[in-house]
Amino acid sequence: MVRKIKDYINKLEVEFKNNANPKIAFGQKAYLKNKFEFYGIKTGTRRKIQEPFFNNNYLPSKDNLEKIVKTLWLKPEREYQYFTQELVFKYIKKFKKNDIKLFEFMLINKSWWDTIDFITPKLIGEYFKLYPEFKTKYSKKWIASNNIWLQRSSLIFQLKYKNKLDTKTLKNNINSLLNSNEFFVNKAIGWILREYGKTNPKWVIKFVRKTELSNLSKKQALKHLDF
Repeated sequence: MVRKIKDYINKLEVEFKNNANPKIAFGQKAYLKNKFEFYGIKTGTRRKIQEPFFNNNYLPSKDNLEKIVKTLWLKPEREYQYFTQELVFKYIKKFKKNDIKLFEFMLINKSWWDTIDFITPKLIGEYFKLYPEFKTKYSKKWIASNNIWLQRSSLIFQLKYKNKLDTKTLKNNINSLLNSNEFFVNKAIGWILREYGKTNPKWVIKFVRKTELSNLSKKQALKHLDF
């Protein structure tokens, strides 16, 4: 089984290296503030490369997912993180309780908005639908961590919940972070409120009126609302 995992990863590396484009990589690297290396593979090309790796006949067993994720996630080129989070998404119907630890690993390593904003609503959001009993526990843990990416995740995991959004949790999490000076936290507060405003604008307007939000959060929250 170890050999199969190694072969899976090695074949992916070969495909990525064969499609590298230094000119595109330069621009991609600059876009993310030179925080990560890139092969220079555009999203459309990368997803074509990924297709056979995501084929059900070639897809690794769920039992091997953690090993693959941790191996690929720590590689320097950003394409590996994009591949990995999309690989994990293939298993959303098979998430187990303990998978939250793997998601936390992805959140706190190689952290930046581009991966956080995929992992949190698409993976963690689905996880908490399956295991809502952990929602409050991890929200509190992430808020108390002083890690801005975990804090951002506590805010936006309900981003796609629409009318199933838990307003009590949202309110508590926002109120716990009102004193933050972090751009990515305050932007997330505005983002989740703006998104929920598409479903329940009255609640959002009322909440914004009685809450001392940062100017950034307030501006983002009310961006598309008439009040």
